[in-house]
Amino acid sequence: MTYRVCFVCTGNICRSPMAESVFRARVAEAGLDGEVVVDSAGTGGWHEGDPADPRTVAVLEEHGYDGDHVARQFHASWFSRLDLVIALDAGHLTALRRLAPTEQDAAKVRLLRSYDPAARDDLDVPDPYYGGMDGFEECLEMVESASTGLLDAVRARLEGRAA
Repeated sequence: MTYRVCFVCTGNICRSPMAESVFRARVAEAGLDGEVVVDSAGTGGWHEGDPADPRTVAVLEEHGYDGDHVARQFHASWFSRLDLVIALDAGHLTALRRLAPTEQDAAKVRLLRSYDPAARDDLDVPDPYYGGMDGFEECLEMVESASTGLLDAVRARLEGRAA
């Protein structure tokens, strides 16, 4: 059975495509690419159909990740086919939980940095859009740090399903 993860930020051109690309690479490295499907979307549709921000693409490709992406908006109907919805900040977490049709669907929504044991009080991945390249680099570091713990959690869920 396939496990489905969707990363969500505001416009789906900076943080969530970065998280999607990094996590897809982690899943492939772990040999789970046949078992885990990774996707991303935005809470809004302002950039639907657009590629990722050029700065996102540059940072991803500089670090060996795939920068290919087309933005889209998250829809409530997706909850029924997703196992985990990963919000990039507290605003997304709130918006997604409000959008969830059921309490079970709302429980699928988690903050990405909640999977990073080094993250302390602030679990938001800051939006780099209005800043310079250093913000995109910082975003990538946060995403990479949290991806290890997220992969461990997904692997545990997969093993639990097989039991």
